[in-house]
Amino acid sequence: MLIRRETPADVDAIRAVHAAAFAKTTDDAAPVEATPVDTPQVEATPVDAPQVDTPQVEATPVEATLVDALRADEGWLPAYSLVATDSDGQVVGHVVATRGRVGGEPVALGLGPLGVLPAWQRRGVGTALMHAVLGAADARDEPLVVLLGHPGYYSRFGFRPAVELGVTPPQPWGPRYFMARPLNAWRESIRGEFRYARPFDDL
Repeated sequence: MLIRRETPADVDAIRAVHAAAFAKTTDDAAPVEATPVDTPQVEATPVDAPQVDTPQVEATPVEATLVDALRADEGWLPAYSLVATDSDGQVVGHVVATRGRVGGEPVALGLGPLGVLPAWQRRGVGTALMHAVLGAADARDEPLVVLLGHPGYYSRFGFRPAVELGVTPPQPWGPRYFMARPLNAWRESIRGEFRYARPFDDL
């Protein structure tokens, strides 16, 4: 497995990774190595469809198109869009962090989405991508990375409740899953409400 920055040739593969990683059916659970955008998932319900035992697949996950919208936004930072590839060079995972603001200042990164193809989950791909993007952010003197995710999983990467650092979540999200990872350039003066890049507001 190789971790590298995305290239223009990866765009379609990245979209496919997130579509597969965040795909849900009415009878299965969310993928393990996927950091969701915390918005309601609306199931596709065919009109007059017969009742069958096969699971119904939801509409295209918002994460599958979110990255495309982020690329067109001023908050896009190419250095933090990373892919994991297999030995044949095929993209099997992707993570991105974009410019966020705390108290109106561009002093943080919003991480997500993070997705891994189902066949590659539980094989360390998501962990490798997390370490890579956090390392890249630290090397470029970013003070803070925030995300919406499960505390039990992301605490292993040094994330903790953002409110402990004086950083509050944007509306309508509450503090429970809003987590932050201070890096070496962190300073106590970074306090206030966090705002993601604009495409997150359109979800």
